[in-house]
Amino acid sequence: MNKKQWYEALFENYGQQYDHESFTQGTAGECDFIEKEMNYNKALKIIDIGCGTGRHAIELSKRGYSVTGIDLSESMLQKARENAKQNGLQIEFLRHDARNLPFENQFDVAIMLCEGGFPLMETDEMNFEILKNVSKALKRKSKFIFTTLNGLFPLFHSINDFHAEGATEGAAAYDSKNFDLMTFRDHNITKFVDDDGVEKELECNERYYVPSEITWLLKTLGFTKIEIFGAKLGAFSREDKLTTGDYEMLVIAEYE
Repeated sequence: MNKKQWYEALFENYGQQYDHESFTQGTAGECDFIEKEMNYNKALKIIDIGCGTGRHAIELSKRGYSVTGIDLSESMLQKARENAKQNGLQIEFLRHDARNLPFENQFDVAIMLCEGGFPLMETDEMNFEILKNVSKALKRKSKFIFTTLNGLFPLFHSINDFHAEGATEGAAAYDSKNFDLMTFRDHNITKFVDDDGVEKELECNERYYVPSEITWLLKTLGFTKIEIFGAKLGAFSREDKLTTGDYEMLVIAEYE
């Protein structure tokens, strides 16, 4: 049997803890932005890729939108279903690998927030497969909104300092061992406590992208208008020009 990749091992029993992480606290503000980008059109069908515990899917469903959530982790999906049930919502949460989605021309909007799959894959080709599958799932005249790691950040700042500043007691701890300038991959050790209270330690690596790479990848997939901004937790805005101080970038791509 193949050894689990770090992102599979991390999320296999982490649904309860995940919802308490600091980076999951901006849901309502992020959904405000998504709604605005959709012109508040509740007829549009949304796919939430790497939906995790369903926080964006649930918030958007509460507001009257039709959302399908997909994730690789059955444990996260189980928590998403529980969360939806507690909110009296019926949302389709499906287990799929974002590199191999069964959808074609089905959705008007795709969201992929907080590193939902992309850019966690072990090769650039696998990351690209995720973008390719998103574009396939979208209808023409659609929009793709996602956040990803900003490759400009580690050139000017310490990744460890960034994680230390945002750390809360009991949350996952990150220790960056090596940011590789040739591959733009950060190799780190992540320590966390799973939902059973078991302390775990994983060797992880994440791919940071610079804006020109993202633009080129999306253009090759037929996206015609690509805009990139700084991604502020819970407060996405087109007013935030991307800077070297932004840990994440917000990408808005349109598909004609």
